[in-house]
Amino acid sequence: MNIVIMGCGRVGAALATMLDAEGHKVSILDVDPNSFVRLPSTFKGRAIIGDGTDEESLVRAGIGDADAFIAVTQGDNRNALASQIAKHIFHVQKVICRIYDPIRQEIYRDLGLETISPTKVISQLIREVIEG
Repeated sequence: MNIVIMGCGRVGAALATMLDAEGHKVSILDVDPNSFVRLPSTFKGRAIIGDGTDEESLVRAGIGDADAFIAVTQGDNRNALASQIAKHIFHVQKVICRIYDPIRQEIYRDLGLETISPTKVISQLIREVIEG
């Protein structure tokens, strides 16, 4: 698969590394060039400096041929906006958007985005551990 990831923080870098190791074509986009130090020297994908809410940056990252777009920056609003652009302007088939705020996550999900809220996921995992 051809995958574009927006955000080269811990999650984005780990995901890009895993997908690249599995043989996927990966492009990772971040506004901070220093963030790419999180990628291992074995990373064969593309690291692009740019903003995923900017169509030109997305085009440079290969969004036109992407099978999936994943937004995992620290900003809920940026993730949602970039995901909407990927889905509705570039017609990417699989778009996944990380949203920290559980209320926003539900709203964006209801608007048709596939969303993941780490806040909800971690809370559920902790509850499961507590309940044994």
